[in-house]
Amino acid sequence: MNIIINNSSMIPIYEQIVDQIKNEIISGELQENDILPSVRSLAKTLKISALTVKKAYDQLEDEGFTTTIHGKGTFVKAANKELLLEEQKKDVEVSLEMAIQKGRNYGLDDEQIKMIFNLIMEER
Repeated sequence: MNIIINNSSMIPIYEQIVDQIKNEIISGELQENDILPSVRSLAKTLKISALTVKKAYDQLEDEGFTTTIHGKGTFVKAANKELLLEEQKKDVEVSLEMAIQKGRNYGLDDEQIKMIFNLIMEER
């Protein structure tokens, strides 16, 4: 598991951890029953508070991605990849809606915004 924290990001550190672990589950890097590093171990590796890692692990468990067995650790649960992909699509939709609103605030019409979108898609 390779988690990279961006301290200058506006995204809270615990959310960065959650997002990266979810992405590793989707990609298959983390499989069902894989054990995650202990809270203390990951906190030490990332040089962050153990409370931040605990918050991330709690959120992953609340969302059904992991399970914690007291005294044994936190394990990846069988993931509903379709549900996770749907969650990611919603996140992309929110970002696109914000970009469209920003374009409209700058006075661009829908055709101009579509042209920008198409140009960006062609470059990728």
